[in-house]
Amino acid sequence: MRVAYGKVGGYFPRDAVFYDYYTTLDGLMEKENPLVEEFTVSPKLKELYQKKDYGQFADKNNELRIAFCASNHTTGGNSGSPVLNGEGQLIGTNFDRNWEGTMSDIMYNPDQVRNIILDIHYTLFVIDKYAGAGYLLDEMTLVK
Repeated sequence: MRVAYGKVGGYFPRDAVFYDYYTTLDGLMEKENPLVEEFTVSPKLKELYQKKDYGQFADKNNELRIAFCASNHTTGGNSGSPVLNGEGQLIGTNFDRNWEGTMSDIMYNPDQVRNIILDIHYTLFVIDKYAGAGYLLDEMTLVK
């Protein structure tokens, strides 16, 4: 089994451009386009967003983080892999790479390569608030 150690962080893909290390529900709503299927937001998620009903899953600024990036070296087939912090706690699910990271199968550049991770806070928010299955959280040990 290969263990990858990465660092959460943003990056500069090119001169004068910086991508922060996380995205929020605010950003998702900014990108909404009901004419494009991939950018359609469900009425239930819009309602939760408008009410800022994020439960215990919002950050200290009452933002709901959706995803973050880290410098782990991933490749095709790693989607769905758990992402753990240094204490072995689940913090997300790997699902993609940044565009600049697609070359990492040939040459890994830690300044450019980022994997994209679904934040566990968003996963738990979807289970609890969006899907109404909060009873599943009772079976988990949540670390705050």
